[in-house]
Amino acid sequence: MAAISSRRVREGLPHPIGAVWDGKGVNFALFSAHATKVELCLFDTSGEIETDRIELPEYTDQIFHGWIEGIGPGDAYGYRVHGPYEPDAGHRFNPNKLLLDPYARAHTGELKWDPACYGYTIGSADEDLSFDERDSAKFMPKCVVVDPGFDWKGEPNRHPVAWDRTIFYETHVKGFTKLHPGVPENLRGTYAGLGQAEVIRHIKDLGVTSVELLPIHSFINDSHLLENKLTNYWGYNTIGFFAPDPRYAADRANSLREFKEMVARFHDAGLEVILDVVYNHTAEGNERGATLSFKGIDNASYYRLMPDNPRFYINDTGTGNTVNLSHPRVIQMVTDSLRYWVTETHVDGFRFDLGTILAREPNGFDNQSGFLKACSQDPVLGFVKLVAEPWDCGPGGYQVGGFPPGWAEWNDKYRDQTREFWKGDGAAATMASRMCASADLFNSQGRRPWACVNFVTAHDGFTLNDWASYNEKHNEANNEDNNDGSSNNQSWNCGAEGPTDDPEINELRARQIRNMLATLLLSQGTPMLLAGDEFGRTQDGNNNAYCQDSAISWVNWDIREKGQELIRFVQKLTKLRRDFPILRRSRFLTGDEDKELEVRDLTWINANGNPMADEDWADEEMRCFGMMIDGRAQATGIKQRGADTSVLLILNAHHDLVQFTLPHNVDAAGWKLLFDTNAPEADTREQFSTGDTYDVTARSFVAFELETNTAA
Repeated sequence: MAAISSRRVREGLPHPIGAVWDGKGVNFALFSAHATKVELCLFDTSGEIETDRIELPEYTDQIFHGWIEGIGPGDAYGYRVHGPYEPDAGHRFNPNKLLLDPYARAHTGELKWDPACYGYTIGSADEDLSFDERDSAKFMPKCVVVDPGFDWKGEPNRHPVAWDRTIFYETHVKGFTKLHPGVPENLRGTYAGLGQAEVIRHIKDLGVTSVELLPIHSFINDSHLLENKLTNYWGYNTIGFFAPDPRYAADRANSLREFKEMVARFHDAGLEVILDVVYNHTAEGNERGATLSFKGIDNASYYRLMPDNPRFYINDTGTGNTVNLSHPRVIQMVTDSLRYWVTETHVDGFRFDLGTILAREPNGFDNQSGFLKACSQDPVLGFVKLVAEPWDCGPGGYQVGGFPPGWAEWNDKYRDQTREFWKGDGAAATMASRMCASADLFNSQGRRPWACVNFVTAHDGFTLNDWASYNEKHNEANNEDNNDGSSNNQSWNCGAEGPTDDPEINELRARQIRNMLATLLLSQGTPMLLAGDEFGRTQDGNNNAYCQDSAISWVNWDIREKGQELIRFVQKLTKLRRDFPILRRSRFLTGDEDKELEVRDLTWINANGNPMADEDWADEEMRCFGMMIDGRAQATGIKQRGADTSVLLILNAHHDLVQFTLPHNVDAAGWKLLFDTNAPEADTREQFSTGDTYDVTARSFVAFELETNTAA
């Protein structure tokens, strides 16, 4: 223990929570409802030697606080929290364990796994009921006081992209640039690397609008992964909700500033930055997990514990613990964190991992939960993009379509049923519903089509190339005997497992990939594209690369002509989505006739060119249909005809060519071909008359725009 401090100490304030520098010293404030004493521990610049230990002198409204003179940016600190060690009552205080500040704005160092990091003595007869007296400080990362100042050069807080124009692009900070030849080697895999002009140019030219980053909050590497020479690559193991992970910084001492610089560069290009955030659990695990922060500060407040035996944790997340979003101070911590990232780093929104956890109350999922209410009325959070992953592994945890107005949600039904359809197994009626922003799930309470986030691939699962190349997962590199990851991929290898030299198989795979991309980017709702799918990135069949900080996960920028062709095709699709407002309507398409305007917003067409009948939909073997969206339909709440160009989309998942009769439309002069996934590089803009037949190749997607009679 350090000697008694000679620093000047004042009472300070209980707010704001965290460590806040005022130019002369730092105000420290830490919430704990059950602690008896809190000690602040200061460390030298290396973070190795404890130089000072100061008891926070005041306790106000369950917050310990004090102001310490002479502390400033760059100083490292942690806490020791005293209180009862009564696991059977839910309390696990142990002042021998150095603890991270939940509100720390920066971390330094990495966790070195050691038995001293546990509040109990591993291997003891009493297991987690025992009390371990070893000091964990030398094995722990440390918190760092920061200078929040940053010159945004007059940039407003956000560069919001309208929801109807939004196209998400999911990627990983490290993996996206680790192999990028246009990024200086010392910057690859970092915030600074992601902010390089050549990297941003690729994203911008692709036509996406909003870059969704896998977790960048400070996280912990699981000990069992490190023992197997693996790592928690995805980062879904958060330990600091206010700190950017320093591992992604080229200049670790200035990780927050480097992150802000990256955001500024994206904003300069007109791109949004969305953070994938993990507030559902922490890295401390269950009763046998380490004591790193929350568990030692106030276990009974921060976590959901078993009501009849609070020694044990409710595990609705599948990770060992569940954050207690029923506690007002925990809600405050999460909303404070969200506001911090918006106001201080200017990010544009969030994707919430296992978002249903945030809406759980003791009685289960509640779309009027305290947290959701807090977000809906918040003057900051009410105007950024909020996207839920609407499922968890707890009871009643699957809630797609169940979030309140103002939220968007990942739609895994879209992923699964689109894959199923193009594989040749799915029903046309189901695919039709998914192309209409899944109105059966989202069209209520005034929600808009953008609330449905469509995706066919994500970080979790096959890449699009692998979906068309593998029937089975190949996760051997994860050292779990290929037992991890989902076996229900709705994938089809087109005739050979993995890479092949067979030209027919490769052509079919390429067309299937284009079919999926066309469906994704031209469906109603908000599309999300997985980084690298635009040029056929592979993970060699690994569908659970969470532990692969390796070439399996890193984006390979050695893009051959085949990949360049696919990039051009994606650019064509995103341009069509921009240029044709009918493809991104703000109102759900219903197919009902508007008798007053004498128009139907949507007509489903069979291969004979006629409207689909009930018997067509009932035909389980029907794999080819058309979707005619009429630009004359009412576009807003104002009762008047729209003036958008009408389009016809034809999907043929049949294994053979279909002669499709192009339908009639009022005032139609004919149909102009926009693209055919069988000939993606063709630019004929070929014109057809209504009633003509078009040969739709087996397993292909075709799009037309309507040409009207100018005299009409």
